[in-house]
Amino acid sequence: MSETRVYEEHVRDLVNRPGEMRERSRRFSVPEKMGEALAQIPAGEELTLDVRLESVHEGILVSAEVSTTMHAECGRCLKEFATPFQIEFQELFAYTPTEADEYGVHGDHVDLEPPLRDAVVLALPFQPVCRPDCPGLDPESGELRDAEVGGSPATDIDPRWVALAGFQTNAATAQDEPGSGETPGPVSK
Repeated sequence: MSETRVYEEHVRDLVNRPGEMRERSRRFSVPEKMGEALAQIPAGEELTLDVRLESVHEGILVSAEVSTTMHAECGRCLKEFATPFQIEFQELFAYTPTEADEYGVHGDHVDLEPPLRDAVVLALPFQPVCRPDCPGLDPESGELRDAEVGGSPATDIDPRWVALAGFQTNAATAQDEPGSGETPGPVSK
């Protein structure tokens, strides 16, 4: 199958037959990469596509599940990693598209590339992380932080906040003293 036709599904047996349905599962290599920046599905990565094609009065309703592997660079520690990636999408391919953004049935087939690419690119994370508790890089040295150090607060206090830190301590002490900060109660006679 040529690269330009890898996303096509033939629907000749479903056209203008409302109520008919067909399911198909196939596996192929992605012809060109999907996504940019920190996360993408590179060209040549294996993709599994499970498709349900249903004939309805307006056209062909496509429900698809996509499984592949996402290759990314961690947004915290800049380490490259790969992880399983799955999405689902549903799209109506109309017999007579009325708007520019609708997909149409082209003779005896539907082209799944535009909605599949849209679904994949929109589902890719903007800031991927290699693991949820990734501590990231130390802002001063640029070295990878240790996992234990990553979760603890910094010991050095920014000089701009020193005065406020003292204020917080003084306010806490004042509230602990009896009689301070209390609102006067009713006066008894």
